[in-house]
Amino acid sequence: MKKTCLLCLFLLFSIWCSTAAQVSKEEKSNDYGKQPWVVDIEDLTVSNNNFRTAKWTGKNLQLTVMMVKPGGEIGLEVHEQGDQFIRVEEGEARVVMGKTKDKLTFDKKVSDDWAILIPEGFWHNIINIGDKPLKVYVIYAPPEHDAGTLHKTFEEAEAHHHH
Repeated sequence: MKKTCLLCLFLLFSIWCSTAAQVSKEEKSNDYGKQPWVVDIEDLTVSNNNFRTAKWTGKNLQLTVMMVKPGGEIGLEVHEQGDQFIRVEEGEARVVMGKTKDKLTFDKKVSDDWAILIPEGFWHNIINIGDKPLKVYVIYAPPEHDAGTLHKTFEEAEAHHHH
């Protein structure tokens, strides 16, 4: 009886360790940073189906592609160090920005081919107001995320990102 209980406990512990190891492994994207790279940015952006994928991370710049579901958002955030450039390849969005989290005085609508420039220290959010996924690419200077960052969903990104 004791041997059976110990064997069961050992098996349960082994399964738990295996599952925990799989959950803790963060999936990474192919990040081509720190080497020369050319890419069809429109194709890269439009074909991305993850919330955030870092594709090139250098010393001073980072390129990510993002997909925001209809009704979704990038999330209200501020970057204390560095500016941000976002280009809309597909979709419709509302852009809000302000110097404080509770006073977002800048409010504009954008769609395909529009660019959004976010100065350092400005609170901002991009909200998908369309009925299709919003597809954007983002250039951070300096890099904001770890090289190879891959967040399949907004919720996954929120769990890993500190505003």
